[in-house]
Amino acid sequence: MSTDFYRQLSPGCGLRVSPLTLGTITFGGDHGMEYFGHVDVDGAVDLLSRAKDAGINLVDTANFYSTGVAEEVLGKALASSRSFDDLLVTSKVRMVVGDGPNDGGQSRWHILDQVDKTLRRLGRDHLDLYYLHEWDGQTPLEETLQTMDQLVRSGKIRYYGVSNYTSWQLMKVLMTCERNGFIKPVSQQIYYTPQARDAEYEMIPAAIDQGLGSQVWSPLGMGLLTGKYRRGVQPESPARMVDGPGTDVIVTDRENLYDMVDTLDEVASAHGASVAQVTLAWLLTRPGITNLVVGARTTAQWEDSLGAVDLTLSDEEIARIAAVSAPAVRYPFWHQVDLASDRLSAADRSIIGTTAGQLG
Repeated sequence: MSTDFYRQLSPGCGLRVSPLTLGTITFGGDHGMEYFGHVDVDGAVDLLSRAKDAGINLVDTANFYSTGVAEEVLGKALASSRSFDDLLVTSKVRMVVGDGPNDGGQSRWHILDQVDKTLRRLGRDHLDLYYLHEWDGQTPLEETLQTMDQLVRSGKIRYYGVSNYTSWQLMKVLMTCERNGFIKPVSQQIYYTPQARDAEYEMIPAAIDQGLGSQVWSPLGMGLLTGKYRRGVQPESPARMVDGPGTDVIVTDRENLYDMVDTLDEVASAHGASVAQVTLAWLLTRPGITNLVVGARTTAQWEDSLGAVDLTLSDEEIARIAAVSAPAVRYPFWHQVDLASDRLSAADRSIIGTTAGQLG
C-alpha cells in the first residue's frame, strides 16, 4: 500500500494511520451491548484479515465494550496470525465496568488497574493509542493527566487522546499539561456525521487550532446513514435503532434525516456506490478529520465500508450533502462572519457555514 494512503494521526505526532479504523463495538455482544452485534473470534479474524488486505492498520476497542469481552475477542483474533502483529491497537478507559466504588472514572487507581487488564485481554505489552473515554468532573485533572504521562513514559502506551470532551474541557486538559510539563494528548474521538454536525461549532476548530487530530466514532450514525432507514420504510430486524435504544437524543429532526438519506442515495446512484460509502467519503473530505472508526457485524458490511476509501466526490456533491444539514450559524460565529472575516484562521474557517460560502 502506498504511503500516500496513510494520514498523520495529528500534527502533534508522527504516527501514520489508515483513513478507516476497524471498530470492535460489535465484538462479543454481551453485558448490555447485545444490540451492537455478536462477532466471535472467527468473525473477528475474517474482519482483521480483510482490513490487512485493504491496508487498514488501526483497530479500535474499549474496556467498556461488552465489559471487556470485545477486548478478549480481539486479543484472541490478533493472536491467531503473526500477520496481525503490526496492527496498531487503541483502547479506552473511563466508563463504569464493575460494581466497586473505583470501577469507573479517571482516577490513577482506575486507569492503572484497567490498562493492565486491557493489555492482558489483548495479549499485548503496550497500546498504541489510549483514550480517556469520557470526562470525569470529580477526579483532579492533574491526577488523570499525570497518570497518562506516566503511562507514555513507561512505554505501556505510545500516545493518548480524549473522547467526547467539550472544547473547554479539551483546552483545560492542554493547559494543565502545559503548566505541569505533562505529555499532551494527540487526538480526540468525536461523534460527527453529515446529519449530526454539532462538533463543527467548537470541537473540530479547537482541535485544528491546537494541533490535535480528530477521529470519528460511529460515522454512519449508528446505522442511520447506511440507507436502511428511509421515509416510510420499516427496516428489517435486526436493526440497532429499531431493536435497541431510542434515537431521540441522536436524531432531533427525523424529516431532515430522511432528506439527508435521499440526498446521499442520489449521489451514491451517480457513482454506483452505497449510501454508506458516500457518507464515509464525505466525512473524509472534512477539515480536521483524520480517521473514521467503522464497526461491522459482517464481512460484507466491512467490505462495503472499505469501498469508501476509493470513492472521490465532486466539489458540487460535497457542497450538496453539506447543504442538507447545514446547522444555523450561532453567535458569535455570525458576528465574526459579518465583521471579522478578513482575519480568520484555518480553525475559524472550519466552523459551520464555510462550505456554504458564508465565510467568504
